[in-house]
Amino acid sequence: MRKTLKYLVVYEKSADGFGAYVPDLPGCTSAGKSRDEIESNIIEAITLHLEIMQDEGLPIPQPNSDSQMVVIT
Repeated sequence: MRKTLKYLVVYEKSADGFGAYVPDLPGCTSAGKSRDEIESNIIEAITLHLEIMQDEGLPIPQPNSDSQMVVIT
């Protein structure tokens, strides 16, 4: 049983919809036409990414990224 991990996901709006990536999992990205779609897609992408890493015997990166909103006046 895998322990619970909590990864930061960055969502970006684009001209075509949305993109998402996980800073702690290089190469783990996804895209979708709506925010709801991309939220579902990135969870699937993270799950698959971790399964592939595990199958290949690679170490699973620990979540290290954090975020903060900064207000500029």
